[in-house]
Amino acid sequence: MSGMGRAALVADLKASLSDASKVFAAPADGDFVRHLDKAAAALAVKRPRTLVHAVTLAAGQANYAVPADLWQYKSTSWGAGYRGNPWDRTWPGRLPQVRVIDGELWLMPAPSSHQIAMLGATFSFFYYALHVVAVDEAETTVNPGDRNLLLLRAQAEAMRELAMRDTVRSASVRDGFSGQMRTNTPAALAELFLAEFERGAV
Repeated sequence: MSGMGRAALVADLKASLSDASKVFAAPADGDFVRHLDKAAAALAVKRPRTLVHAVTLAAGQANYAVPADLWQYKSTSWGAGYRGNPWDRTWPGRLPQVRVIDGELWLMPAPSSHQIAMLGATFSFFYYALHVVAVDEAETTVNPGDRNLLLLRAQAEAMRELAMRDTVRSASVRDGFSGQMRTNTPAALAELFLAEFERGAV
């Protein structure tokens, strides 16, 4: 089966795991969806997506909501274009440092009313976004060219979970990247697939 929708990816992941797929019996293929979601998150590091978002600043407020798909803050142009001298009445002072802490955007120190008056209340910023494996193929953000890489990383997650369950029997899995059948313990396969993922994602 091909395609970048969730159902097609789950079907191919199941098939590649062969008999090992029977261990994952969560309703609505929840285990396989979890493996794919973790693989997509890992792929965001190797295949970053840059998006833009904006928040409205309030004087004295340091923390702001961020998009649900934010993985890492990148940069902002707020205040970057200001030209002047410290002795000018319009000088905004030291600009806040930006951090993402516990799922919120923090500007430290909090912007002042003077800074907002000089630089504007709209704080636009670039951020690195997580990849999404969606039900609708059109909403999946992973490039189709990275499909096998995504499946390989999902296989690594599945093998890691099997290893955590103290499974010592060998597992036979069809490598999502090379297509070769691999037989080993789940822990060894997890290490193998992770290494292949790193090489393939370069």
